[in-house]
Amino acid sequence: MKVSASFLSSSNIPRDLKKLNETDVDFIHVDIMDGKFVPNKTMPFSEMKNIYKFTDKRLDVHLMVEDPKKYIPLYAELNTEYITFHVEVMDEVEECLELIKSFGIKCGLAIKPDTPVKSLVPYLPIIDMILVMSVEPGKGGQSFIASSKEKIDEVRDLLDSYNSHVMISVDGGITNTTKDMCSKCDILVAGSYIINSESFQDRIDSLR
Repeated sequence: MKVSASFLSSSNIPRDLKKLNETDVDFIHVDIMDGKFVPNKTMPFSEMKNIYKFTDKRLDVHLMVEDPKKYIPLYAELNTEYITFHVEVMDEVEECLELIKSFGIKCGLAIKPDTPVKSLVPYLPIIDMILVMSVEPGKGGQSFIASSKEKIDEVRDLLDSYNSHVMISVDGGITNTTKDMCSKCDILVAGSYIINSESFQDRIDSLR
């Protein structure tokens, strides 16, 4: 199991990024919120781009925004492995996926708890990852929605039926207990469970 660490709930981002850099975490999960697609808003790119000063880990960028096209070229400049945006954006989804690919970066689609899995089907030939939200997107520290297990299983069955090698990532309320409901995914995104602990490495180990 790969682990992607979110710093959304961090009270001291530079310190926590440095601490994460000393672990064997696979990715740093970067949450981007525009205050429109979700109520909250994260720091602007002019500040976010300084991540490289504190970590050389590959980035897993999650765009919770209404207009992904505006953000994709910016985050493509960084040490980014994945850029994921929400299928619920609806407009120009394929165009945005192709834009991400044009930068040589892997593309993903995120899906909210209430969005039908079938909405992903048209994009399976293009995407590299599906991000299943196991909480409502927009803020850290929420509890895992139990029905997410069925959703993860449904996504896995869908991918298997298409003989697809798309990765499944799960984000929201991930801990050493809720990870057991995510056995069919490839990447676990954990935020407060790691960030609010004494030993980041111990928490990361407990998720693998």
